[in-house]
Amino acid sequence: MVTAEDVRAFALTLPRAYEALVRDRVKYRVGRIVFLSLSQDETRLGFAYPKEERDALVAAEPIKFALPLPSDLRYNWMRCWLAEIELDELQELILDAWRMVVPKKVWREYIEAHPSRSA
Repeated sequence: MVTAEDVRAFALTLPRAYEALVRDRVKYRVGRIVFLSLSQDETRLGFAYPKEERDALVAAEPIKFALPLPSDLRYNWMRCWLAEIELDELQELILDAWRMVVPKKVWREYIEAHPSRSA
């Protein structure tokens, strides 16, 4: 089981990522774009994710993943329960979400510095 502290510990290692408190919720951004959001009780994580792949992820692992709230369906967004995922899976989700919002140059520089992280 992972925690909000695990999210924080990894997310803040990523270039240009920072933490913000918005309406009593912790969010992680690059610039003004949110790529991660913790629920107020820190049990669920919202994360950037391609719309066209959401249904397949939920169908494959419905205990771990859920579609975003109806108000967020128009965005590239997904949700998961932190208690249901492992640390390596969390880090992969965070890295993929961050990759969606950073410039390609930043991603390439990150991969050059961390070749084991490339997918």
